[in-house]
Amino acid sequence: MPAHSPDFRLDGYRALNDDVDDQYWQHIGIEEDQLTVLAEHHTSDDRNSFYILHNGAVTWGIPGEPQLVALHLKRDTNAGTFQFDHASFALPAMAQSWLIARGCPEKRILLPDGTDSTPADQATRALEQRLRRDGDHFALLTSYTHDTGPMEITVLLRALDEKAPLPFRILLEEVDTQSRTHTLREGGFATFEAAAQWWEAHWSGEGIPLPPASPAARHTTAPGVPAPPARPAPRRQGH
Repeated sequence: MPAHSPDFRLDGYRALNDDVDDQYWQHIGIEEDQLTVLAEHHTSDDRNSFYILHNGAVTWGIPGEPQLVALHLKRDTNAGTFQFDHASFALPAMAQSWLIARGCPEKRILLPDGTDSTPADQATRALEQRLRRDGDHFALLTSYTHDTGPMEITVLLRALDEKAPLPFRILLEEVDTQSRTHTLREGGFATFEAAAQWWEAHWSGEGIPLPPASPAARHTTAPGVPAPPARPAPRRQGH
């Protein structure tokens, strides 16, 4: 099924309480007309729905903000109430990982053909699969989505395993809009400072290749004219 407007299946339901109602309106309802469904799955008992959404409103906001929303709706079919969890991500594989960790089958939340760009090579497919399955071994530190001109996305992660030899990871997705394909690569860094240095050099147009990621981490899961907006350097922050 191609991308389409959302149906959250909430007719006849009310928010569990006023706080849920306020949070739902603030994070989902107020921008519902800007949301596009890229993938969705509903359990047979209608108690759980999982969505990957593109939020078109983000493209008009702060440059670089993640444009994907992972949404888990939980309904009490007896009481007629609902709750929800949500999170924003820059890459579909990360949104999928978040939903899989909350009970969504992996095969049910893959993006249908034609919904988005497709992986350009086997390395991209393998890395996306690993992120879907092992993504909960990472903490997301920051990301930047550059969608003016050639589309690029950078994501900075920290391995939760304190003994990981290269605990800081940068993911780089580059999209070819002509062929509607993308590549995804991963680099490993021993320190936050080293990762931040690569990040700043990349967005300054220096074109430094990503350093290789250690195989041991398998269980962790250029300015043009006009000049693009300034890309903020990574900052330490936890999730």
